[in-house]
Amino acid sequence: MAKEKRLVIKEADITNNCPECYNQELKLTFFQKHTFNPFFHRTTNEVTHEIECKKCHSKIYPVNWTPDIERVFDYYNKLVQPDRPSVRFTTLFFIIMVLMLCLVAGGVYFYLEGFN
Repeated sequence: MAKEKRLVIKEADITNNCPECYNQELKLTFFQKHTFNPFFHRTTNEVTHEIECKKCHSKIYPVNWTPDIERVFDYYNKLVQPDRPSVRFTTLFFIIMVLMLCLVAGGVYFYLEGFN
């Protein structure tokens, strides 16, 4: 079973007013989705975001954004550079691959030697 994690790629403290408590301490966080498996680790190109108030700890959804928050979000969204989508194979994958290759080579060898 693959595990999915959202790893932080950029955090920014913004000074816009919170729509809930009107405090001026918000935190904007961008996440990138990573999938971990016993055989490989995959970095996807899926980037998500979250704005949270530091005082009342409420998440601020796009429906509640003010035009100021939208402008700041657009600015930071342009600055975000996610990791390239990639797949990295684990040591377990390579061990199983080598064992399979040895089994196939041994099978072919014994098959060819059996006919002589």
